[in-house]
Amino acid sequence: MIWYALLVAAVAVERVGELVVARRNERWSRARRAIVAGDGHYPAMVALHVGLLVGCPLEVCLGGRPFVPALGWPMLTVLVGAQALRWWCIGTLGPRWNTRVIVVPGLPLVARGPYRLLRHPNYVAVVAEGVALPLAHTAWVTAVAFTVLNAAVLTVRVRCENRALAAAVAT
Repeated sequence: MIWYALLVAAVAVERVGELVVARRNERWSRARRAIVAGDGHYPAMVALHVGLLVGCPLEVCLGGRPFVPALGWPMLTVLVGAQALRWWCIGTLGPRWNTRVIVVPGLPLVARGPYRLLRHPNYVAVVAEGVALPLAHTAWVTAVAFTVLNAAVLTVRVRCENRALAAAVAT
């Protein structure tokens, strides 16, 4: 269980790193008259991600969830892949990446890196992580709860982001 707590802590540290990058990128965007959208759903998204990080070790401890190698090792591989995809997205978007919906008017859509393959590859990483992190130690209740709630949040988020991007590109 100790290794799993350390894994979840590492993901939490990674999240803090994302927030540092997002704050820096927000300043860059605001200096270019950025449009900010979707503040209404952002607290729910943050709460959901905090819930994932709390729920995983809590379920493992309270539910006595075992490490099942046939499930755990593949899920660890998926988790590493999700992190790699997320940072590929961050690197590709550069200062335009953010945890919030912030777009700079007049900039074209990014069509390189993972964005040449998918419209929202970062959300693929989020979905994969939300399944893989809990299932790495058979926290299936957390995996299901996060997946269902995340689907609702992402439905709102993707619509909001698509509208903001369309408006910014048209400007």
